[in-house]
Amino acid sequence: MKKLYKICLLILVMTSSTLVAQQVKQQRADRLFNNFSFVDAIEVYKDLVDKDYNADYAKRRIADSYLLLREPSNAIPYLQEVVQQENVPSEYYFQYAQALRAVENYDESTIWMEKYNSSNGDNRAEKYLKKSNFVTQVFNAKQQYKIKSVGFNTKYSDFGAIEHNDEIYFVSSRDEGVSTKRLYSWNMQPFLDVYQTSKEATNVDHKSKLKGDVNTQYHDGPVTISRDGNTMYFVRNNYLDGKGKDEEGIVNLKIYRASLVNDQWKNITELPFNSDLYSTAHPSLSRDGKKLYFASDMPGGKGGYDIYVVDVNKDGSVGTPQNLGDVINTPGNEVFPFVNNEDNMFFSSDGHVGLGMLDVFASIKDKEGNFMDVVNIGVPANSSKDDFAFFLNEDGITGYISSNRSGGMGDDDIYAFTRTPLLMLKGTVTDAINNRPIPNAKIQLMESGKEIAYVVTDDKGYYEINIDRNTDYHIVGSQDKYVSDSKDFTSRNLKPTTEEIIVDLVLSPVEDVVKLAELDNIYFDFDKHNIRPDAAAELDKIVNLMNNIYPEMVIRIESHTDARGSLSYNDRLSIDRANSTYEYLISKGISKDRITSVEGFGKRRLTNGCDGSHPCEEQAHQLNRRTEFIVVKMKN
Repeated sequence: MKKLYKICLLILVMTSSTLVAQQVKQQRADRLFNNFSFVDAIEVYKDLVDKDYNADYAKRRIADSYLLLREPSNAIPYLQEVVQQENVPSEYYFQYAQALRAVENYDESTIWMEKYNSSNGDNRAEKYLKKSNFVTQVFNAKQQYKIKSVGFNTKYSDFGAIEHNDEIYFVSSRDEGVSTKRLYSWNMQPFLDVYQTSKEATNVDHKSKLKGDVNTQYHDGPVTISRDGNTMYFVRNNYLDGKGKDEEGIVNLKIYRASLVNDQWKNITELPFNSDLYSTAHPSLSRDGKKLYFASDMPGGKGGYDIYVVDVNKDGSVGTPQNLGDVINTPGNEVFPFVNNEDNMFFSSDGHVGLGMLDVFASIKDKEGNFMDVVNIGVPANSSKDDFAFFLNEDGITGYISSNRSGGMGDDDIYAFTRTPLLMLKGTVTDAINNRPIPNAKIQLMESGKEIAYVVTDDKGYYEINIDRNTDYHIVGSQDKYVSDSKDFTSRNLKPTTEEIIVDLVLSPVEDVVKLAELDNIYFDFDKHNIRPDAAAELDKIVNLMNNIYPEMVIRIESHTDARGSLSYNDRLSIDRANSTYEYLISKGISKDRITSVEGFGKRRLTNGCDGSHPCEEQAHQLNRRTEFIVVKMKN
């Protein structure tokens, strides 16, 4: 019996470990998806499908990812299954129709577009069928932005905001003591300075100019700062003491580096790939600080400004700039690169198909890290005017963008944005008696009575999973030691800034000592009532349960014998066994008033057919020589 118990326990542990591993894998896939790493996300989601872990949910995300990678033919097999899922959001009918349309299966596309119309009741299908870039439509539906003007914009040019340690750094020509002359029609003005201010600031004047040697009487900024806050790369006019113009008399731009010394930016050094013959501008460091991205119109590019990358070595030296290629760069202008935590790049371009002048685009990479496509991040982040200098905080939700769109304070303005990604459902499952977190609880996510996904709580009783907006859900929490609990909730009519829904569950423990203590039965030797070592180990589990987990639990004890021997003898023997058990528990600190009764039932309650009418193996008799524990109450 003990061997069988150990085997069952091993299987249980292995199963639990597998579930935890799959849950961690799904969380990783969701994070990859939310941060534009679609190729890597697909591989993880496919593994979840193979393991049959939240397969319906994973198939939806695989389909989404393939659409965003502009691979409708790969998305279609998954969409075929997704649209057959019970109570699937009608958005997937629309996506399936668009994917079919992209592979020129117009008849089938029309069928699903009509199904979308009938289930959703809007005219979106007709409107979107007239547009060609269906991938952008999908992307814009999944990722939304809400923007607002920051409080410190002026009638002058303000742009290039970044955030570091709760401080905002930006570029502005607001110092009215200096005359200005426009160089570029879309953003850059001479005699710009770098400013530093708090996030709550509404009035920023010359007193907030960056301390140190970065600012000069000419143009300075924008900037990028290393993660440790000790190194800054910034742009400056290539003009000093009347020198620096190229052969046509144009003042170009160069990138410089500065170090933070006693809260001031000092030690200004020029990067070696600068030139008097062309501009280098808009530096942006990767999260690990090992790569510097920038824009330049140096010879050999695709046309206009291109985006380049250069390695940054440990000693601060840099390698040879590399053009990012024609997936990113066009004959137009690609400027203001920015790299997020997941090493995905955002940039502005007037060469890719957009809404007007400069638009912000997100890059998409393959498994090897090569750029394979770009996606317009859509309205309202982009407008018909110039939209540039995209910056995303480490939270992946908030950031800044610059624009000269209508309705601003004047020239270029800075806008703060909140990105609305997929909604996160999270919560904690706790014990109703002791309020402790419950690990390894299964959380089932239901739509209209059908399970669409499930997760397992971690050792802190915590769970999380991506869910769709505008959907009604039912959630069920269960665990072997507890009575299941469930709740209804909805993701409809939420504010765009809402990032998560918290649904906590409270489970009541089952009134079963064997389950609660993960107890094997307490057995005795033939014709004996002493506590064996294996029985003591099981009784210690009860001591722990009653002293440390449920300190108000009250139980009663019942002992039993096998069928051999007389009725009266076995009655006395079972009472002796019950008393031995009782004395052991008391000796370990259990209060007497927490054990209401101690009874022996002899051979009156056999667990099997070994009643003496036929021969039985000793192991079968052993199953009847046992002590049982019955919960009287869990809490006073």
